[in-house]
Amino acid sequence: MGNLFCCVQVDQSTVAIKEKFGKFEDVLEPGCHFIPWCCGSRISGHLSLRLQQLDVRCETKTKDNVFVNVVASVQYRTLAGKANEAFYKLSNTRSQIQAYVFDVIRASVPNLNLDDAFEQKNEIAKAVEDELEKAMSAYGYEIVQTLIVDIEPDEHVKRAMNEINAAARLRVAANEKAEAEKIVQIKRAEGDAESKYLAGLGIARQRQAIVDGLRDSVLGFSINVPGTTAKDVLDMVLITQYFDTMKEIGASSKTSAVFIPHGPGAVRDIGQQIRDGLLQASASAQQQPNFLYGNE
Repeated sequence: MGNLFCCVQVDQSTVAIKEKFGKFEDVLEPGCHFIPWCCGSRISGHLSLRLQQLDVRCETKTKDNVFVNVVASVQYRTLAGKANEAFYKLSNTRSQIQAYVFDVIRASVPNLNLDDAFEQKNEIAKAVEDELEKAMSAYGYEIVQTLIVDIEPDEHVKRAMNEINAAARLRVAANEKAEAEKIVQIKRAEGDAESKYLAGLGIARQRQAIVDGLRDSVLGFSINVPGTTAKDVLDMVLITQYFDTMKEIGASSKTSAVFIPHGPGAVRDIGQQIRDGLLQASASAQQQPNFLYGNE
């Protein structure tokens, strides 16, 4: 119906290319336009002024001989003032952009190692954008943004990289675990040393208390019982301790004791009796294979 009345509608964010007898005449803006087709005028085509995006997947090789797939995303649009150039100079815009992207990526990535390629994605994208901007501006297109959205190495390479990372983390974890065990052992040794030191202090204080108690007992007994000497009092204390020891040994059902020949009545000669017992034990060991043990 529009063609019947020589009227043409151009949609928003779109321009139309008007020709007359096959020659470019004008760029029509959005709206309604009169096209006298009977006079040789016609609409040759339309161009969108909207922002468009082209994703380009390019396979290339890094400097360390790793094949990767680089995915670049190019955002571009047609310049309204150069719509006629964009329409007539390029027959396939997307293929042209793709060719430039391939050329720049395959010239840039082979100069980088795989790790550097991941780190310098912005530099690669900037190189692609500069090359496209320089080339496509002559054809009436503006390159708005170029992004390197992904770098995909082979699956085996990714698995190897993950294993390297995991091994490095395991090594750090092992070092940390060893340091923790070292600290625990040092603290345990320090605690053991402190415990032994305090035990030694306790034994020393115990013995000092025993000596002080014996001294006080001897002095008190000598004062209260005239005619006794310190030696008599000490012998009596030793006899008392002897019977207390025998009582404690007999009260326990799991005590193992080694008896040496002696007599409780000769406490004053206890040192001599111990020496005699050792000599008798040595003599009997030469005649019998075992010592005589008593267990309670």
